[in-house]
Amino acid sequence: MQIRWDGHTHTEMCPHGSGDSTAAMVEKAIRLGFTDYSITEHAPLPTGFRNIYVGDAVAYDTASLFFDQVDDYFNHVEELKETYKDKIRIHIGFEFDYIPGFDDECKAFLNEIGGRLDDALLSVHFMDGANDGFWCIDYSPEEFETGFGYLLKNPQELFGHYWKLVELAVNADWGKYTPKRIGHIDNIKKYQDYFGWNRDWGTKVNLQIDRILDTLADQGRSLDMNVAGLYKPYCNDVCPGLPIFQRAMARKIPWVYGSDSHSIADVGHGHYITEFLEKTKFKAK
Repeated sequence: MQIRWDGHTHTEMCPHGSGDSTAAMVEKAIRLGFTDYSITEHAPLPTGFRNIYVGDAVAYDTASLFFDQVDDYFNHVEELKETYKDKIRIHIGFEFDYIPGFDDECKAFLNEIGGRLDDALLSVHFMDGANDGFWCIDYSPEEFETGFGYLLKNPQELFGHYWKLVELAVNADWGKYTPKRIGHIDNIKKYQDYFGWNRDWGTKVNLQIDRILDTLADQGRSLDMNVAGLYKPYCNDVCPGLPIFQRAMARKIPWVYGSDSHSIADVGHGHYITEFLEKTKFKAK
């Protein structure tokens, strides 16, 4: 049987989600013919990160689970895994945030809970910006402008700043449970249409991206082909975008479809994109 896998989904426990029943989301995935379903809730942010975070408090407070919810989360997903075991393979996972300076803590947390994980993503949702602190890059365009407005006149500098953080992320050593798949690798572009960016990373940044892709290929890691951006009013694109995807294919980097579902309505959306890529063997460059 051909595997049909959604590798990036969230739950009713997500503080910025819809609150829709996770069971109902799984049941929709079953109806749509998915064979595998990774539940990858946002892992708790590192202790002490709040001390260097200067953005909107709501963005921080709703970004992830808290440490006292971890056991409840595992119990929730393990129960679903057992309930639906004859209909779909549920993979228990987390989506981890890379934030520089917290590698030791993240490694310790993974060593503690890694044995209970089937899957994991590594993503960048926060970046250092104005006021010598960190800001959420995908909370709202207004928040983005407040945190990174000083870079908006030179988008290539902004992009380079982001991709430098991604490069640190893919080179981070979090031990034996280091996440093997990179979530929505070009997440910085969520508000590209709002700010009128021309979707050209620029020569210098493209060299950064190629270096990162070379690293991922050498590491044997994979990419989240995240379609959620297609349904965001200021993104209107998949992550990674097709130019990066083509370069990843040229390096034989594996990828997994990710709906990034936060609601029942999200489940399975945009899967036609990945079916097209699979059927046409989209040409690598």
